[in-house]
Amino acid sequence: MARHDERAAIRVLPEANGQPAPAELLVRTFNDLRDELISTLVFVLGNPEDAKDAAQDSFVKCWNARDQLHQVLNLRAWIFRVAFNTAKDMQRSAWHRRVKPLKAEQYTMATREAAPTAVAEKREAMDRLRRAIRDLRSEEQEVFLLRQNGDLTYEEIAQMRGVPVGTVKTQMRAALEKLRKILV
Repeated sequence: MARHDERAAIRVLPEANGQPAPAELLVRTFNDLRDELISTLVFVLGNPEDAKDAAQDSFVKCWNARDQLHQVLNLRAWIFRVAFNTAKDMQRSAWHRRVKPLKAEQYTMATREAAPTAVAEKREAMDRLRRAIRDLRSEEQEVFLLRQNGDLTYEEIAQMRGVPVGTVKTQMRAALEKLRKILV
């Protein structure tokens, strides 16, 4: 499948009454969330290429469901939910488990401005954080990433996941406690 420019946006004409068509709103919202979504998916999947693939697959799934957008109460939360489910599907797939992509960061030279030790320390800290997040229970991981990277409120996360707000807060607290223990 040929890939197009990652920044290319699909253009959809507005409805006649001057309000954006649901499809246009979906495209605009997805484009606005793209970088945030990919950075969140990197934590779930472990590398930027898989995260970009998951984001692209998520957009296709959202686009295919655009006729039901009138039923969506929170478009941003819905897009994040679709992306998380897509990432989980990728994690479960036999192909993803067998193939571990090379990380380009391991084979590139550090910039001249940064000292090699600083680059190594930063890379090590990020790797520890990624491992720690991946070691969280799936519910804790999802709540943590939606809150931190997705910038969703506890209420939005609860609504999206179909659980009480108290449950979301408890899972967030548990995630933070586990991360503090691992990272301190």
